[in-house]
Formats: sequence, structure tokens, C-alpha cells
Amino acid sequence: MALTSRTLVIMAKAPRVGVVKTRLAVNLSPQQATELYTCLLSDTIALGQTLRNVVISIMCPELDVEALSHAITQSVPIVAQTGAGLAAGLTSVFEQFAKSGHQRVIAFNSDSPHLPASILENAFDALESRDLVVGPTHDGGYYLVGAKANHPALFEDGGMGTTNALDALMMRARKLQLSASFTDPFYDVDVASDLARLAAELQLAPTRAPRTAALLNEWTRSGTHMRTGLGKS
Repeated sequence: MALTSRTLVIMAKAPRVGVVKTRLAVNLSPQQATELYTCLLSDTIALGQTLRNVVISIMCPELDVEALSHAITQSVPIVAQTGAGLAAGLTSVFEQFAKSGHQRVIAFNSDSPHLPASILENAFDALESRDLVVGPTHDGGYYLVGAKANHPALFEDGGMGTTNALDALMMRARKLQLSASFTDPFYDVDVASDLARLAAELQLAPTRAPRTAALLNEWTRSGTHMRTGLGKS
């Protein structure tokens, strides 16, 4: 397998106050939500770097490239997407990285750094025999999507994060006659219950996402758990 035959592209945006993790606004201040997003993204990059023979890049809106380059400490290429919105970003991933028959590309969200690395490995392996691989979330979206060719119509109506995103994606895949495989269902961190679940898991295994674990521990010590539910049974 060539070293460049597997590419993991993390979907991200600049951690600007009031722009990221907005569904947690009732539980976190805008500044706290931004801090959380930055930690999640950094830990997601670190997760990708544990994979062997995988090239990692970040895809983000064009206006976010410079700010994002200052926000992360890891040395990872940051590529500007064409167009606005997550659907445009996903389309850009496969337009820019997929070379039909030679390149296995996975687009991965930026807020599931606690995902077992074996699931990402299995996703790449699935593309040996399938056109498409999808990682479903419990809320009807998906946390990753991979392909080994560019299919421009695959994301024309939406992205990863909406509650019916998975159904819409699979409907388009069937229309394009693409064979598909699924990884294990998982969750990303969108609402307070997700955050509380993540905090409980990281208390037991902080090395799964060490930057995020350290931030959540700091919040618990300072009393932020009174609003987020962290530390409650």
C-alpha cells in the first residue's frame, strides 16, 4: 500500500467565539464553547496521527484558513474548500483528494476525538471492496464518510450534521448505484447530554482525548459542572 493511498480529511472551521458549538450555548458561555471546540479539534488531529500510513489534512472555509492555522499546534496542511457550508466542504474533500481507483479518502468530523482508532482503520479497509463507507451517529447524522472516487452529486443537498443527513446521503448513494459499508454507530458532541457522556468516559480513560479531558476536569473543579451537568450521576 502506498503511503499516500489513505487520506483522512478533518472537517473544521476556525474556533471563533459565538460561531462554534452553538448548540451548547445554553450550557456554556461562547468563550467556553470555543475552548471546547479547540480542544476537540486538537485531539481529533492527534487521533488521526496515531494511524499508520495515513496522510492527514484539514478542510475548512476559505476565510478560516489563516485563523485556523494559528489555533492549532500540530503541523497539518489546511486546505480551503470551494463554496460555503458543510455540503460544499464535503464535495471539496473528494474533488481535491480522491483519485479514482487509487485514493481512499475519509472525511471526518472534528468533534469525535474519542472514537477508537480501530474504527477509522476499519473504515479505510472497507473501501477496498465498497465504493462508500459511512459512520452513522445516533442522532441520524454521520461522523465520517469515505470514498475512493469523486461523486459530485453525493452531497448536493446537505452535510453530516442534520438529523436526517444519513438517510439523505444513502438515498443519493442508491441513486448513484454506489455500494456502501457502515462502521460502528458513534456520537459527536453537540448538546449537553453528549458533553456529559464524553466527560464520564474521559474520567475513566483521559488518554482518549487528553486536551479535552484536561479542560473538562478544569471545569468540574471550578464549578462549571453546575450548568453543564458534568460530574452528575
